[in-house]
Amino acid sequence: DTPRMVTISIDKCFFEKPAKEGQLLKIYGKPQSVGTTSLTIYMEARGHNVYTGDQKVILKTNIKFVRIDEEGNPIPISDRAKQRIQRMIDGVHDPNDKII
Repeated sequence: DTPRMVTISIDKCFFEKPAKEGQLLKIYGKPQSVGTTSLTIYMEARGHNVYTGDQKVILKTNIKFVRIDEEGNPIPISDRAKQRIQRMIDGVHDPNDKII
């Protein structure tokens, strides 16, 4: 429901640990808030040890996206998408929800 979303801001990036050369990184995100035209997602990059499965947070930040039209103007996120995002924020699982 939100085909055109662009990054409008990235909060401070907190580097918890250095990434090591050749290390596998995994990126995770979780919606934090949804507005009329924008969505903020908490993002983490984690170093993953393929032998033990251990993961350590390397970087964390919040990234804000805005939905735009063909001309680049902000447009509202649909009510259906807002409800789906709000369920993710609230931790409510709906098997019909798709990953954004």
